[in-house]
Amino acid sequence: METLLIVDNELRSSSTKATFQRRHPITGALVTTSAAAAPQDALEAAESCAAAFPAWAATAPAERRDILLKAADLLLQRSDSLMEIMMAETGASRPWSAFNARLAVGMLREAASLTTQVKGEIIPSNKPGMFSMAIRRPVGVVLAIAPWNAPIILAVRAFCTALACGNTVILKASELSAGTQFLLAQAMVDAGLPPGVLNFITHAPAEAGAVAEAMIAHPAVRRVNFTGSTRTGRIVATTCAKYLKPVLLELGGKAPMLVLADAEIDHAVRAAAFGAYMHQGQICMSTERIVIDEAVADVFAEKLAQKAASLKTGDPAEGDAPLGALVDASAVTKVQALIDDAVSKGARLLTAGLVDGALMGASLLDHVTPEMKIYYEESFGPVVCIVRVKSVEEAVRVANDTEYGLSSAIFTRDVALALKIAQQLDFGCCHINGPTVHDEAQMPLGGMKASGYGRFGGAPGIHEFTEVQWVSIEDPAQHYPI
Repeated sequence: METLLIVDNELRSSSTKATFQRRHPITGALVTTSAAAAPQDALEAAESCAAAFPAWAATAPAERRDILLKAADLLLQRSDSLMEIMMAETGASRPWSAFNARLAVGMLREAASLTTQVKGEIIPSNKPGMFSMAIRRPVGVVLAIAPWNAPIILAVRAFCTALACGNTVILKASELSAGTQFLLAQAMVDAGLPPGVLNFITHAPAEAGAVAEAMIAHPAVRRVNFTGSTRTGRIVATTCAKYLKPVLLELGGKAPMLVLADAEIDHAVRAAAFGAYMHQGQICMSTERIVIDEAVADVFAEKLAQKAASLKTGDPAEGDAPLGALVDASAVTKVQALIDDAVSKGARLLTAGLVDGALMGASLLDHVTPEMKIYYEESFGPVVCIVRVKSVEEAVRVANDTEYGLSSAIFTRDVALALKIAQQLDFGCCHINGPTVHDEAQMPLGGMKASGYGRFGGAPGIHEFTEVQWVSIEDPAQHYPI
């Protein structure tokens, strides 16, 4: 598959004619050849968005809504082709790819419903005869930087609410999923977006910094949103600070799942397996640590080890194995190094996932302690750690003992206690008797600490992509003291 840049609804090659390739992580076969934008191409995309902004901002909410709904219908119709290219580029399983396609449709429909929810307020004034309003208005051009691990969901999330609020958007795709995200941009154009409202940029890995900074620095770009690793997020945030550009960040995670002594163990095991191993653990909300009361740890560990051992891995194109590939073989090497380090320092490897190139089976570590790298580092792979504790207070302390703060979960029959614990957990999401991996279009998803700041979804998403302006109407004949 060959992909190009999209600027003003036109397909373009890079100004340098350069391209880059993405190969299948399992077979090594060529999947996509994509245009490699130079900084000049990125600047032209920003200029195009700036030119399109006034008319799009003035477009009636119902018209924006209809385009977003049409885009949702097109994504539904094209879901099979989107899933196929996603699986080929990223090695994702069919269930994960199908979930991506389904949730992205819902996100577009939810964004469509937000077009009439961009509201202000009347604020009482102490000044006689003054009428004061706080008005929400679109910010201008938004730079949306999307990742590869959920390439359909997270690209759509990066632009849908921004468009609904009347902004224009540059979608910068991941070089690991350029083909998938190119098809998304095409669908938006086909749904009726006017030229320049959504432009699409891809670049070779070596050009990431130069291309991104060119767009961030452009005066017309007023907001940036980035989903990806905390390491890269810090670079994006630093660049945005340099140019005084607000940025919305959703970054890495080290999600804990607290299992209290009274938890329903079978339910907790199923949730842990889903949260830890879905998409081979390559989800920012993946369950990385199971913080469990030692009274029930043995039985839980035995059952989860059996479940992990039953999960097969394979090429999604050749069967229906629940686990696909990691994004590349180097990711496998990183995860295996974390496992080896933990075992060398006393952890017990209850289940060892078989490794074959970019394929890696589910692994389970028990008796993990802070001396082990995996206790703190995000693995982003199909491995989960069991950390045993003696009390609820210790469970809360251990759960918070991380720089990250995206998702968490608590399993207990005592929901009142769980609600109290949730208020003590420094995570943007907390699911009681549910897995750490969960997302819905209308929910305010986002993190704390090194997992980022700001919220996608629902009314908080509107706040991220609009400016508040104070407007007053006064008596022109009013008295002045001087």
